[in-house]
Amino acid sequence: MSTPERRVVVTGIGVVAPGGLGVKNFWNLLTDGRTATRPITQFDASKFRSRVGAEVDFDPELAGLSPQEVRRMDRAAQFAVVGAREAIADSGLEFASLPPERTGVTIGSAVGATMGLDQEYRTVSDSGRLDLVDHTYAVPHLYNYLVPSSFAAELAWAVGAEGPSTVVSTGCTSGLDAVGHAAEILREGSADVMVAGATDAPISPITVACFDAIKATTPRNDEAEHASRPFDASRNGFVLGEGAAVFVLEELENARRRGARIYAEVAGHASRSNAFHMTGLRPDGREMAEAIRVALAEAEVDGTEIDYINAHGSGTKQNDRHETAAFKRALGEHAYRTPVSSIKSMVGHSLGAIGSIEIAASVLALTNDVVPPTANLHIPDPECDLDYVPLTARDHRIDVVLSVGSGFGGFQSAVVLTDPFRRRP
Repeated sequence: MSTPERRVVVTGIGVVAPGGLGVKNFWNLLTDGRTATRPITQFDASKFRSRVGAEVDFDPELAGLSPQEVRRMDRAAQFAVVGAREAIADSGLEFASLPPERTGVTIGSAVGATMGLDQEYRTVSDSGRLDLVDHTYAVPHLYNYLVPSSFAAELAWAVGAEGPSTVVSTGCTSGLDAVGHAAEILREGSADVMVAGATDAPISPITVACFDAIKATTPRNDEAEHASRPFDASRNGFVLGEGAAVFVLEELENARRRGARIYAEVAGHASRSNAFHMTGLRPDGREMAEAIRVALAEAEVDGTEIDYINAHGSGTKQNDRHETAAFKRALGEHAYRTPVSSIKSMVGHSLGAIGSIEIAASVLALTNDVVPPTANLHIPDPECDLDYVPLTARDHRIDVVLSVGSGFGGFQSAVVLTDPFRRRP
């Protein structure tokens, strides 16, 4: 007799994002249509082309981290642990009573401990003055900054997980792929509970310089609050952000037996590559459309059932047109009837973390039957001719959400989230 397929649901959410810590502040920001983009304050950005960012107002000790944890962990790792603690509390699970070997973690990150490495290089090189650096000035935990696996280790220690422990790093799709990978671990029966999500804290001189060099970020420095403009005709690049979102995932029947609040089912996930160019995208959106098709098939959802699309919506002309074409290719005429929005207009682009932050927004949209808006969208690009929900949140019945991501290297990912108790057609 075959074993019934294990269905994976979200029972806890934790968010560290620009505009305020915690799920409540995050959702209020999105539904109010407010933006958290501003001039960069974490370092002197006056010499850079793009000087705007979406920063998290984050005091690690006020967020509950001990002085030793603050010393040991890079900012991105701190975000992940704080987000995980909120998700665990939200889930109502007593992790100390769980079999540790049946509890796992999966964390996504695109650029790892960028801020820690940047800071330590400046220290050991005396701000670049020394060609031969003096390693004795480095912090004792420099190795943790060098290897992204330290993020998974920190998360595993925080929750007492001795099961599968993984770092996913697929550029800007890392946050989608980390959740998708965790769901697969649960479906195959290798764990009963997974703590999964993504984190990045890339607002540092080296990252800003890299994106300046390829002119991917916006130079709209005199309008920082309105600098991120996905799908708008006046857009000219994305706004770099930071943050984390972490989820507690578990099998549906286990969650029901313990009376858990069930936010959504992670019903489908797929990832594809365009094998084409590090930063370039083909205009027809074929690879993203294929990821959408496969994710829908895994979820056993027809494209006409999608009620809301949480877009990648970075605010670059190439990407916005690419995914518009992908939605049309994958969904046909239904693409024109489906609300779409980009929360990057409000919280910026936090690279590997943003996929998980967007999953958090998608889950909350499904739970509350509200589509968050695309801020700063006043004059749509004629080539972006779908319903991009400008400026104001919209009440809308939502049972199925599609969230997509696109990353450097040609990565294209899609996640399908559903109400597990919805009536299927």
